[in-house]
Amino acid sequence: MKLLEKPVKFISDVNQEMSKVNWPTYDDLKSSTVIVIVISIFFALYVFVSDRILQNIIQLIF
Repeated sequence: MKLLEKPVKFISDVNQEMSKVNWPTYDDLKSSTVIVIVISIFFALYVFVSDRILQNIIQLIF
């Protein structure tokens, strides 16, 4: 029976810890998702523009 004690205790401990988690509300999750998407688009555009500028500079040099 020792074989089953550890997994059962582990699952019990996980359930106990998961009950302590403060889960975000739907509105919090939605606003955080929008922020991540907007920032990702901003940095993608920044990298794109920087790449084009550097590409043009290198073409002028060569």
